[in-house]
Amino acid sequence: MNGSTSPMLLRRRLRTELRTARLKSNLTQEQVAKAMEWSLSKMNRIEQAKSGISANDLRALLALYNVTDKKQAEELATLARTSKQKPWWRQRYGDIAPKGLLRLMDYESAASAISQFETTLVPGILQTEEYALAVLQVFYDEESSADRMAELRTARRELLASQDAPSFSFVMDESVIRRVVGSPSISQRQFGHLIDMAELPNVTIQIVPFSASVHPGVKGSFKIVEFEDAPDESILFLESPHGDFISDDPQEARNYLEAFRRIQAKSFSPHRSADVLRKALSEMT
Repeated sequence: MNGSTSPMLLRRRLRTELRTARLKSNLTQEQVAKAMEWSLSKMNRIEQAKSGISANDLRALLALYNVTDKKQAEELATLARTSKQKPWWRQRYGDIAPKGLLRLMDYESAASAISQFETTLVPGILQTEEYALAVLQVFYDEESSADRMAELRTARRELLASQDAPSFSFVMDESVIRRVVGSPSISQRQFGHLIDMAELPNVTIQIVPFSASVHPGVKGSFKIVEFEDAPDESILFLESPHGDFISDDPQEARNYLEAFRRIQAKSFSPHRSADVLRKALSEMT
């Protein structure tokens, strides 16, 4: 899911190439927007990888940037074309998945690092299908809808062990492993799955104990998505009963990342957290 087929990843590569070409041409965004008869906001969306670019616009832009190398132009045209394709999560689940979740998955597919804190439930990408179904049945009236969303959550796990997978840092409040979800046996298998996932080289799982008292995470769950090609463009994701919220404000993302580090400092080490999970699994009856 994080490989070369990720449209978001391709769009970010394209915008990097186009921004480099613009700077080599000594043109500002304002000058390009005026020459192309675009709004400045359209120019910004392209250079922030928030939208794609048509073949006609790309040809005109490359001419403006004096990009005459045919091979380079063809490569950029291929990037532009493939970056506009829908990823599998939008093709198969676009009719049912929340828009915020779909956008989050777009960003995750191009991420270099993902940090997540959860207060009440196992993070979605770490959930087993039966655990996810037990959770989603509470929120969806139709069984078929809950089944499909559980299927989506299970499919998302491919990102954890994909080629060039991001580094994942998860911190969960102790209440997550004290809560029975579905049944004791479902929770046991879920905790066993967490122990297995913690063995992956790019995955760190920590538990913040009740004894940590008050910490920044008491305000609620959150996730920060970081990108190697643009460290100053991290994304903040907040999930709430009133709807998902995604912020691309760099300072807000930095504030939450600092809060995440402070929560980590109050958490058990990854090794101790694995022991705590094993103990919770044995006690779940």
